[in-house]
Amino acid sequence: MSASAGTGVFVLSLSSIPSCYLFNSLIYSNNSSDAFVFAGCAAVLILAISARFMFKKKAPADPLFYVYAVYAFLSVVNLIIGLEQDNIIDGFVTFYLKEADPHINTAHGHMISYWDGWVHYLMYLLMIAAITWGDSYRTIGLYWVGSFLMRAIVYILGNAVGKYGSQVGPLFLLHMLYISVSVWACFRIFSQPSTQDAQVTNIQEAPRRSLLRRPLDLLFIIYLIPAFGFCVLRGLVALDCSSKCCQDYTQLYEPYLKDPSAYPKVQMLVNMLYSGPYYIITLYGLLVPGCEWMPDLTLVHSGALAQPYKGSSKKECWAKYFLFPYDIMVPGRLGREETWAQFSHIGASLHTRTPFSYRVPADSQLVFLLINVLYALVPQALCYRCCTRPAFFLRPTPEKKRD
Repeated sequence: MSASAGTGVFVLSLSSIPSCYLFNSLIYSNNSSDAFVFAGCAAVLILAISARFMFKKKAPADPLFYVYAVYAFLSVVNLIIGLEQDNIIDGFVTFYLKEADPHINTAHGHMISYWDGWVHYLMYLLMIAAITWGDSYRTIGLYWVGSFLMRAIVYILGNAVGKYGSQVGPLFLLHMLYISVSVWACFRIFSQPSTQDAQVTNIQEAPRRSLLRRPLDLLFIIYLIPAFGFCVLRGLVALDCSSKCCQDYTQLYEPYLKDPSAYPKVQMLVNMLYSGPYYIITLYGLLVPGCEWMPDLTLVHSGALAQPYKGSSKKECWAKYFLFPYDIMVPGRLGREETWAQFSHIGASLHTRTPFSYRVPADSQLVFLLINVLYALVPQALCYRCCTRPAFFLRPTPEKKRD
């Protein structure tokens, strides 16, 4: 398939910049809600017509190509939202910021705008490029799955139980449509076949190594134990635990967990209920050989908390300059679910949109940053180890008997 389709998506996504400015000017000149509806319908129509002309010759067969094309367009819009909220630009989405769900103007929503406008946008372009070249995108897709799941859960539950629950408007229904389509995309990604690059000799030798002969795995095991405790501690704080330990931690290090928007509370509860069992399962996977699910599991998990490729062609190698040293196009070589959670949590805890009483105290910022950055980066290193050296987690394929 020609690369023109992928280039068309990139150009189409950038067209959101003048579109936002023109529609914002149109809405303010007419000063009516009808103009807002007309602008939205016109944007969808222009997007559909442009896509029709761009992909007229060789339209990709994978339906996710079109899903990610639309998502790339919306990611640039989210980046514009974040820039206008920080007063870096003006006059692009002013009307939307006034009429949108209150969530978008919180510190949590502000961090999401930047995450979606930069990281998700890059992932969409990489997956579109993989589809265009006929390569597998399951690996980077799993990264996106983890990031999306954490975002969706925190957004839905935070709106339901937070102080903005009574202000949910029609735009919330549009978000639910986005979530429904994204869940379908998640199942499509999981259904793709997974392959692992590991020689048979390495698979046979790996299980013979004891934990003492795997010092890196030993360090990961040592990390997982306090990480589990830290995860449970913040979950208990989110549940308003009355113990002195929880009260002191909240007051001294993370008062943002008490923010009435409820997004940090939901995020910590999801971490406790999801990351807690993950740490126990990962301990088992690092101790017992043959756990083939370990690379995929670390991919999804590390994607919600925050890639070089040894390809044989140039088109497979360019992506290494953009992401961590994880293989992108080959299944099983990417990761980070928790990076998203830590990015939004760290940023919102220090952001000026968060009320001063809920921000991290100045005296504790160094400790706060050290703990949370470590909590975000170590899962990336674990994912890198599992995906680049998966021999310990693979089972040797029995040789067929020859007649």
